[in-house]
Amino acid sequence: MPIVELHVLEGYNSQEKQRLSEVLTDAVRFVIPAAPELVTVMIHDVPRDNYYRGRIQRSPAPARPDPAQIVKDYLAAMEARELETARAMLGDGFAMTFPGTAPMRTLEQLFEWSTPRYKFVTKTYDGFDAMQGVRDAAIVYCRGTLKGEFHDGSTFEGIRFVDRFEITGGKITRQDVWNDMAEVRANA
Repeated sequence: MPIVELHVLEGYNSQEKQRLSEVLTDAVRFVIPAAPELVTVMIHDVPRDNYYRGRIQRSPAPARPDPAQIVKDYLAAMEARELETARAMLGDGFAMTFPGTAPMRTLEQLFEWSTPRYKFVTKTYDGFDAMQGVRDAAIVYCRGTLKGEFHDGSTFEGIRFVDRFEITGGKITRQDVWNDMAEVRANA
């Protein structure tokens, strides 16, 4: 039964501590074959009055936003065509690549590319997986299926997709998309 003890400066709320305990549990299970209920995480709050570094009393850094929730909110805004909301979630240097495309840097480029391909597309999500990358970016994968309608009126559904996002500083900086749309269309 693995036990993880963590000391943090007081100031993180219960939701942030819950996220922290979940990712610590998952990190332990990545190496140790233990069921989640067998991993114990104990978070000890250290009062600010009791913490000094470099002879200076310190305050906790604010918690980062949940990268999976950022991606969920972005995808919901895109599907609802709330473009200003979606655009506000994009960081400097944003790039997105879809099957067969060069990197696109704006939502307008995406719509210009996708408009002749289909009337509309929606996503059904099977799951979201988030992790911290080696550098500053958090990585989020979402996977599921696509459904929608082509311009000739024919419909499609059950097309597999995987999207990979990079989130830096609370903003989406990269999106890579893989799906079976071309294969399904070629076989229709």
